[in-house]
Amino acid sequence: MTKTWIWIGLVAVAAAMLSGHGCAPGETESGEAAALQLERPGQKVVRSIAFEGNKKLKEKELKQRLGFRVGDYLDEVLAELGRRSIKEHYRTKGFPRTEVEMSMDATQENQIHVRYRIVEGARVRVKSVKFVGNKGIKSGALQKVLTTKTRKWGVMASYYNQDTVDGDLLKLQSIYADRGYLNHEIRAEGDEHIVFHIEEGPIYHVRDVLFEGADTVREAELKDRLNEGLELEPGRPYWKTKADEHADRLRKMFRERGYINAQVDQTPWHVMEQGQQANVVDVKYRLEPGEQFRIGRVDVTGNADTQDKVVRHILDEYDFTPGELYNADIAPLSGGGSLEKRIRRQMLADEARIRPMDSNQPGQKDAQVDVKEGLTGMVMPGIGVSSDSGFIGRLIYQQRNFDITDWPESFEEFISLKSFRGGGQTLRISLEPGTEVSQYSFNYTEPYMQDKPTSFDLSGMSFERYRESHDEGRLKGMVVIEQRLKNKWRPSLGLRGETVEISSLDRDAPREIRRVSGDNALVGVRLGMTRYLVDDEWEPATGRVYGLAYEQVTGDHNFGLLTGQYAWYHTLATDLADRKTVLATKFLGGMAVGEAPPFERFYAGGTGAYGIRGFKYRGVSPRGLQTNVLPPRIPKRKDPIGSEWIAIAGTELAVPVVGDSLSWLLFIDAGWIDSGGIRAGVGTGIQIMIPQWFGPVPMRFSLAVPMMKDGEDKTEVFSFSAGGLF
Repeated sequence: MTKTWIWIGLVAVAAAMLSGHGCAPGETESGEAAALQLERPGQKVVRSIAFEGNKKLKEKELKQRLGFRVGDYLDEVLAELGRRSIKEHYRTKGFPRTEVEMSMDATQENQIHVRYRIVEGARVRVKSVKFVGNKGIKSGALQKVLTTKTRKWGVMASYYNQDTVDGDLLKLQSIYADRGYLNHEIRAEGDEHIVFHIEEGPIYHVRDVLFEGADTVREAELKDRLNEGLELEPGRPYWKTKADEHADRLRKMFRERGYINAQVDQTPWHVMEQGQQANVVDVKYRLEPGEQFRIGRVDVTGNADTQDKVVRHILDEYDFTPGELYNADIAPLSGGGSLEKRIRRQMLADEARIRPMDSNQPGQKDAQVDVKEGLTGMVMPGIGVSSDSGFIGRLIYQQRNFDITDWPESFEEFISLKSFRGGGQTLRISLEPGTEVSQYSFNYTEPYMQDKPTSFDLSGMSFERYRESHDEGRLKGMVVIEQRLKNKWRPSLGLRGETVEISSLDRDAPREIRRVSGDNALVGVRLGMTRYLVDDEWEPATGRVYGLAYEQVTGDHNFGLLTGQYAWYHTLATDLADRKTVLATKFLGGMAVGEAPPFERFYAGGTGAYGIRGFKYRGVSPRGLQTNVLPPRIPKRKDPIGSEWIAIAGTELAVPVVGDSLSWLLFIDAGWIDSGGIRAGVGTGIQIMIPQWFGPVPMRFSLAVPMMKDGEDKTEVFSFSAGGLF
């Protein structure tokens, strides 16, 4: 019983102590301090907290920085810490010259009044940021990585923040270390005018490349891997970024072979010559391959609405299946591998993570694929506009996790959109009426026909467009089957059936158009072969894409269409913020075999597939002679009738400006057709990546000047488009 009363007493004391701290915030309605609970020697209870001189920051905000409240016990140390915290908070808000004084007035009741007198000073606006002493790295390159700017987004004023400057200082130090300046010193001074003083020191060069722990792989093979496109060899400057890239390449080699825990680190070892440190280093790679594993069981979790096979199809295409070596390069332990990215893109998943799990079998690791399903279906109304097609109204339904076999069991299930889901297929239905072109279409895609990396695409379209001398209407159905091979080739077979109606002819329409007036029935069989050798199929920065296709068309007209493409992407530079400047070059060609009707020939200009910026859509074409022109007027070649062949060449440089969303474009476009000479346009523009639920969509605005043209060509200076990269 005695112990029970002791516990009750302790609980009561604890509750009394907590109540002194737990009143929110320990003040009565009149602001008076709560009644005292227990006294502490050397400490007094805060009766009130007051601020003077704070005009820019509110009292409530400052109180949150103190670490104590009215009703708390306080001594001079805690009060001083509060003063420093307030001053630091002002500093982070752009007031580096703020002064804060603190006073404590005691009362006879063992209570104190705490008062902070604040002289805020002016909020310091950053007017200039300069570098002094830098010779090896230009100021412009250093400026790009700084967070400290004179203006935000090029418009808003930027204010001094010591934490930001300290962070920029660390960035600069890292950059110089990466570039081989191993003995550099950097300091920052100033607030309104910030100056980074840089003592670069010498650049260190590579003397030799060494390996430690290379028992699993021959040293000769390791050096071969290092020499594949990277430049870090004896005599060259030591760049930490390149040395790290070499380490990544070696790590990739091991992880591709099932060494999921492989670690490769590089260290520059300073070389001593005659008892003094020389400006050279030996780059030493320490290899720890660890144990090699094959894949055991593969489990898929988190896919409540999506069938397992949707994920397993992707895994099969990447050879990530039971019995294969566990490729930890495409599915690394840290996540974010290319296989996980492919799963996210294919499924439109919010997250995808592949984890190795312990297995009962030696030399094996089970794989667990965790997915977090995202939004796969949407109904999107909107309005679009482009310089090629005018204004377009849009109502689009798209489901990226469609299942044609999942028929509804009830009308309610159909209405609630719980049916036709889970198969990883795509269904898109679009209604797009416009001022110049109207299109109504549906498209169904099965990316893994018969559980193989072969896509099946079925589409139908009704199309109407006002042409220069007539109206053109198309009603088309198409089937395309494309196989994705291991060597990156993609053979394809396509079949189309189409009716093309040429109507509402102008009185002076050329005879080439009059010959095809009315309905024209076409049936075409197309064979194609394309190879994708790019780092990212959606946003390529390096690599090539090339292909060739031939379509034989019969029906009311008999002809063939031979087309080819070649695109090359090269990263010219990666800035200090890891943004890439990409040079892209493309070549497109097409030729009609036999006599193709005008609506199947080739037209250049605009921003489409055969675009030449600086020229209007279909602005580069042979012209047909006017008909029904009465004397004394003379017939002219006015309306385009299409070319029998075409060749397009273009080069574009994309330079990142703001983050990954805004890029500056410089380009040259050129083209040839079967009449006139070469056409060429030179210009500049911007590209804005607009985030969408299925990924970023580029919006492009271009200004171009036609440098070489034919007298009959139609030109335009400004063009804009959305949804297509170069």
